[in-house]
Amino acid sequence: MKMHVLGRIVVCFCLAWGTVGLAWGQEPATGQPKQDGSQARPAGDEEDGSPTSPAGDEYFELLKVFVDALDQVDRNYVRQVDRRRLMEAALRGMLSELDPYSDYIPPAQIDRFRTGVESEFGGVGIQVRQQGENLEIISPIYGTPAYAAGLMAGDVITEIEGQSARGITIDDAVKLMKGKIGTEVSLKIQSPQDKQPRSVKLRRDVIRVQTVLGDHRRDDDTWQFMYDDEAKIGLIRILTFGRHTAEELKAALAELKQQGMRALVLDLRYNPGGLLTSAIEVCDLFIDSGRIVSTEGRSSPKRTWEAHEPGTEGDFPMAVLINHFSASASEIVSACLQDHQRAIVVGQRSWGKGSVQNVVELEDGRSALKLTTATYLRPNGANIHRHEGDDEQDEWGVRPNEGYEISLSDEEARAIEQARRERELIRRRPAAAEGEKPASEKPASEKPTSEKPTSEKPTGEAELPAAPETGRPVDRQLEKALEYLRQQLGEGPAPEAAAPEAGK
Repeated sequence: MKMHVLGRIVVCFCLAWGTVGLAWGQEPATGQPKQDGSQARPAGDEEDGSPTSPAGDEYFELLKVFVDALDQVDRNYVRQVDRRRLMEAALRGMLSELDPYSDYIPPAQIDRFRTGVESEFGGVGIQVRQQGENLEIISPIYGTPAYAAGLMAGDVITEIEGQSARGITIDDAVKLMKGKIGTEVSLKIQSPQDKQPRSVKLRRDVIRVQTVLGDHRRDDDTWQFMYDDEAKIGLIRILTFGRHTAEELKAALAELKQQGMRALVLDLRYNPGGLLTSAIEVCDLFIDSGRIVSTEGRSSPKRTWEAHEPGTEGDFPMAVLINHFSASASEIVSACLQDHQRAIVVGQRSWGKGSVQNVVELEDGRSALKLTTATYLRPNGANIHRHEGDDEQDEWGVRPNEGYEISLSDEEARAIEQARRERELIRRRPAAAEGEKPASEKPASEKPTSEKPTSEKPTGEAELPAAPETGRPVDRQLEKALEYLRQQLGEGPAPEAAAPEAGK
C-alpha cells in the first residue's frame, strides 16, 4: 500500500515537473509565450534536468525522498494532518530557500493577489477597517456605487446581506461585498448623525483603484494635480504600477498641460512596485529614445526595452521623489529618468529590489507560484538589486542626485505620510446624494470654507513645524524638489544637479 501511494505521488510530481518546464519558455513578468517559440534552455543540454539526463535521475531520487517523508507523516504522525496544509507548507519552505520575493499563493489568497496586480475587481467601492467589533468605512472610492450612494468615512456597516457585521473579519466582509458585476448587495449603514441604521442597496460594478493621485481633492472629490499654481508646478503621486497606471498618468498630464504646467514633481515614495510593463510605459512617456531597462536570467535570454519618440511628453523640468520604501518598478522609473538626465532624483536611497517575478498558474489558476526568473539593470547597465550581504557601500538601488539626498526623521516621515493619507480620504457626502448641485457647479460663495481635511496629531507625537499656507507638516524632500524646479524655471539661480555616477 505504501509503495502504491508513493508511486502515484511520484507520477504526479513528474507531471508537475513537465508543467514547470512549460513555464521556462515564458517571458519574465508577463506570463506570455516567447514570440519565437524557442525554449529558454538550449536543446540537447545533457545537464538540463530532463527526465533522461543524469540530472533528471538525481531529481527523481530527491522526489522519492520527499514523497517518502510525506507518506510517513501522513500515516504515522500522532494526530491526523491535513494533506493540503502539508503540501502548501512544503511549497512555502522550498520557495523560502530562494529569495524573499518568490512565493506560493494558495487558493484562499489568489483573488486578493489578482486584485493587487490588476487594481480592478467587481464590488461596491469602499475601504473598510475593524474598529473594535464594528466594521467602519475608511472612505468610499471616488466614482463607485458606494460613493454615489453617499456612504462616507465614519459610517458603520451593521449588516451585509442580512448577516450581522458585528465582529466580522475584513476578509469575510470583503467576500460578501464582492461579486458578479451587475448583481446587488444589501447593506445596513449606521451614520454618526442618524439614530437608526438605514438600508442601502448597491449594484456591484467594476471597481478600479486609482494608482495616480494628486496633492489634494477638489470640491468635487477629483484630484488637484497642480501644486504651485503661480509657478505652474504639477505634483503627481503614483501609489503602485498597475495595468492602468500609464493611462491614468496620461490623463493627469493632459489636465496639467491644459492648466499651463511648466514643471513636474513625480512622487514615488512608498511605491512598492508593480508590473514591469507598466513601469516601461511610464518611462516611455518621458524619454524619446534610448534604453529604458534590461533583464537577464539563468533560463531566459537577455531582453532590453527601448523608448519611442511618439507620445513623449514635453521637455519640462522634472524631479522624482523616492525614499527607502520605493522599490522594484519605482526604481526602474527613477533610475531610467536619472540615467537619461530627464529628471533629478530627490530624497533617500531606494529599497534595492531589482528582480523580476513570473507568475506561474497552478491547479488551473486556483493557485500560483510567484517565481523570480530574472534581474533587471538600469539603462547604464548598473545593478539595482540588493543581494544578501550587500552593505551601504555596494552598488544597488537608486541614489538621489548629489546634493539632493534628504533624510527624514521617523517622526517627520510618520507625520507627512499621515497627512498624505488623510488627503486621500473622501469625508463629505457627494452633493448629488444630498439633492444638491455638484460642488463644482456651485457659485464660489456657496463652496465650503475648508476643502482640505485636517489630520489630528497622534497622542505623544513630537511637535513638528507646519507650512503656514497649508497647515501640514513641512515636507523637506518635496520642498527641495520644488526649490530645484523653481530655479530651473528662472525663479532663482539654477544649480547644476550632479549627473549620477554609474549605479549611483
